[in-house]
Amino acid sequence: MARVVVVGAGMVGAACAYSLARDGHEVTVVDRGPVGGGTTSRGEGNILVSDKSAGPELALALRSVELWRRIAERLGADTLEWEPKGGLVVATTDETLGALREFATQQAAAGVSCEPVEPGDLSGYEPNLAPDLPGGVFYPGDQQVQPVRATAALLYAARIDGATVRHGVEVLGVRTRSDGQVWSVECRVDGAVVEIDADAVVNATGTWAGDVSARIGAPVPVLPRRGFILVTEPLPRVVRHKVYTADYVSNVASGAAGLETSVVVEGTRGGTVLIGASRERVGFDTTISYAVVRTMAAQAVRIFPFLDRVSLLRVYTGFRPYCPDHLPVIGADSRIGGVYHACGHEGAGIGLAPATGEMIADLVSGRSTFVPAEPFSPDRFVFEAA
Repeated sequence: MARVVVVGAGMVGAACAYSLARDGHEVTVVDRGPVGGGTTSRGEGNILVSDKSAGPELALALRSVELWRRIAERLGADTLEWEPKGGLVVATTDETLGALREFATQQAAAGVSCEPVEPGDLSGYEPNLAPDLPGGVFYPGDQQVQPVRATAALLYAARIDGATVRHGVEVLGVRTRSDGQVWSVECRVDGAVVEIDADAVVNATGTWAGDVSARIGAPVPVLPRRGFILVTEPLPRVVRHKVYTADYVSNVASGAAGLETSVVVEGTRGGTVLIGASRERVGFDTTISYAVVRTMAAQAVRIFPFLDRVSLLRVYTGFRPYCPDHLPVIGADSRIGGVYHACGHEGAGIGLAPATGEMIADLVSGRSTFVPAEPFSPDRFVFEAA
């Protein structure tokens, strides 16, 4: 079995450690901060198939949905705050309804379970929706977890299987043998430079994966894409499912650098309602734009009018790890033997984490992957740059 250093104690790193440790590898997880302290702590916990077009990412999402169910059975749904609540995508105009239904037809052909919802039936799913919406599509496969709790649970399970988790560790680079194979990971711990012996290293550092990949000599183009989330005061269970408008799908797929907003609303077990989503490429600027907050609030009120009478508890910002071709980077890097990447999932890292971890474990263990790995290979960027 291999000695594997997983860099990143967020959701994707935890999922990699979980699968690798179950395979019997000697796993060390390192992070400069706490468990789930980066992008993971700024997410909503989405596990979605409803927002993905037919193709490689949807295949990864469908596998992850199944693996999340298995993880919930093994570790306990309450431990993860796992909810198979389903997602309701609504249209605000007849034009967007037509595009939504066409999109759903394509997804159904790819194996996604979805059900058209007529306007008169929307209230049966969500009684508090605006009464003038022209229809929607329900996706029973959509799920949700509490991201930091789920990350901690996966890491705890990995530790039970023999993994070690170390915090306050900054990765500086890797050392290789004469044949180009990874020999150790060079780190800074408490101001001192130390080495951790390794046969393989997994870059699972989310939004910071571009920087970390450059440090280890195998750069991949992962960039930050800022987004805001609004959190309401605690309420009774007023939103049953994850609810968003049809234009959210096109915004997810967009590569535009400018601001894009589309409404996403869902309740939590604690009673708060989470409202998203905005996307813009502004580097690591954490400044909160109140103009964007007002726009997001107005969009949420459009589909859930009762929110007009609800107070906001807080607003927070986070960064999605964005890749130019909208596919995550998962797999072995041909430039350095033993370097693997598991990053670039943008806003889908929580949902895609289990299948990502499974794929990394399969590749490290020399097995065929359940989901074809080629579309996610880091080499697609290596060859482009050559």
